[in-house]
Formats: sequence, structure tokens, C-alpha cells
Amino acid sequence: MSASWSPSPVVPLGIEFDNTPRTLWLKLESHNPYGSIKGRTAFALWHDVRDRVDPRIGLIESTSGNLGLALAALSASLQVPFTAVVDPRVSPSVRSALSTMGARVIVVEQPDGAGGFLLNRLALVAQRVRQEPGLVWPNQYTNPANPAVHARWTAPELRAQLPERPMSVLVAVSTGGTLAGFHSYVLTQEPAWELIGVDVVGSVALGDVHGERVLSGIGASRRSTFLPHGYRPAVHVDPPSAVSACLWLEEATGIAVGSSSGALVAAALQLFRESPERTDIVCLCPDGGDRYLDTVYSPRWRAQRALAPVDVADGFTVTAPVPPIGAPPPGRTADTPDAPHTTGTPGTEDPDLGEVRLR
Repeated sequence: MSASWSPSPVVPLGIEFDNTPRTLWLKLESHNPYGSIKGRTAFALWHDVRDRVDPRIGLIESTSGNLGLALAALSASLQVPFTAVVDPRVSPSVRSALSTMGARVIVVEQPDGAGGFLLNRLALVAQRVRQEPGLVWPNQYTNPANPAVHARWTAPELRAQLPERPMSVLVAVSTGGTLAGFHSYVLTQEPAWELIGVDVVGSVALGDVHGERVLSGIGASRRSTFLPHGYRPAVHVDPPSAVSACLWLEEATGIAVGSSSGALVAAALQLFRESPERTDIVCLCPDGGDRYLDTVYSPRWRAQRALAPVDVADGFTVTAPVPPIGAPPPGRTADTPDAPHTTGTPGTEDPDLGEVRLR
């Protein structure tokens, strides 16, 4: 089996603040085959562990949703059992989708004392691996394949889609793999990018003080293994601002994104407001709003969590219509390749998923 990947689209959104035109670039990873940026991560993790997988026993992974959905789809296509270890912040619709694809779903109900459930999810996965010889844990939290796929694939793809001028590039943090991969790419390839990490208040992924968190898909209860010394520059966004940015973007443009993307958009608007010299900010949007209909886009869910609306876009005006998804950005033509066509993991000419053989 092979997977064909085309570059996820980049949408330039023309906005104005304080009579100054700006461009907010949105790279929409929801258009990937598995519906999120974690599809790339899942593909890389599978290539790393596939030689160790026993198709009678399969895989197990801790997930806040997106990686689990991608691994569930991959595992189903290969007829390999998959267990997703989640927590109550994963929406019912995502849990249902995991089960529909054949995954076994284990919900960890006990908070970990660090503002979330991650530490207890990881403890359960480790326990299961000890108890069941042959069960494979790809471990998105420590596996070097995680940042490597973004350094070798996602970052150069994005660069090929953007004008060659100074940009601020915003990347959300959970495991830290995407940000670490982009950091490696910036250090070695030296694009004219100011790379900024975006986290949520209460997350310790970048070494900050822990607190209660209500959003899934962004933040963590422990430091990122890939960024052990933290990362700067970084912006921390509170949950009401992240959610309000999601709602503003959908109302203003018709583009619905997930909570981590909302944090990116909120951070971008804040940076535009604080720094008149910034004219271009790029948001690497991990997923779409379709996975958050019963959370971020639910008035009842927001009310239950006291997420009062915040006017994150106060003073901003959308000045340019949103081009069709997949249309080339300004300065490029339809005949100009956005990025090298990539099938699977970069660096391989025919990177199919491979075969799984009974041992």
C-alpha cells in the first residue's frame, strides 16, 4: 500500500490594523490525507517501527486525538490492532471515530496533578507494554522520527509555498516535535524566518509553570523531550483567546480550525498589534474545526468551562477575500510548483507503508 501526499494548501488572508496592511498566512494541515499534521508524524513513526510490529499484537500510543486518528487509519489499512490511550478532554466524536476505525480506546480518567492527564496516560502505556510482550509503542514523545519528518518535509514544503521575504512562522507545541523539527530546519537552511513557539497557559511543554488546561491538542504536562531547555521566542495564549480566535476566523473567512490553530491565530493578532514592523505571519494550522464541533464550536461546552468570548480581533479588518483552497498564493502561478511532490516520508522514492509479516 502507498500513500500519495500533495502539499497542504496555504491561504493568504489580507488584514489591516492601524491603517497598516498585513498578511496572515494559514497553512491548513487539515487537508492532509489523515486530516491533520499528525498524519505526517504517524507516517514517520510507522516507518520507524514497522519492522518490529507483530500484526497479531499491534501498536499502542498515547494521544490527544489527531495522532490516534492517523495511526488508527494506518493500522486499519494494514489490519494491525491499535490501542489509543486518551483522556476525557478528547471529544466524544473523536473517540467514536477511533472506535469506528477499529481502534481499542482506553480513557484515563485520573488527572496527573500537573494540569492534565498526560503523565497518567504515559504510565498506562508503559504498563501495558511491560505486561504484553510484542506490543509496540511508537512513542511520539521521544521518537526522533517525530521532529525529523518536519525538518525534512513539512518545513521545506512550507518554504516552497511562501514568498522569499522575512516572515514570522508560528508553530504550536504539544510533544514539541513539530517545533523542534522546524527549529532544526531554520538552523541548517537559514530561511528568513522568525520561528516562534506557541503554547497555552498552564502547559509545561516549554518549561513554564503548570496549571489546569481545558484544550486538547496543545500543551503538555511535562517538558518536551525534543526541547529540553525550552524554546524562545514563545507566546503563551489563554484558552478563551484561543477559542475566540477560532470563532472569529470562521465568522470572518469561513475557515474553521481547531483549538491549537486558534491559539496560533490569537498569538499572530497579538504580535501584529504589538509590532508594527511585522507584516507577514504564518500559522502552521495543525487541524480543522470538524474535530471540534462538540467542543470549541459548541456554545454549551464553552459555557460549561466558563470560556467567555474575548475580542481578540479588536481593531482588525479583513481586507482581502480568501482565495479558493489550493489556489497559488500571490506571486506564484498555477504552473509554479508549490513544493516538491512528496509521497510518504521524504528521502525515499517509493515510500509505501510496507508489509507486515507474521513472525
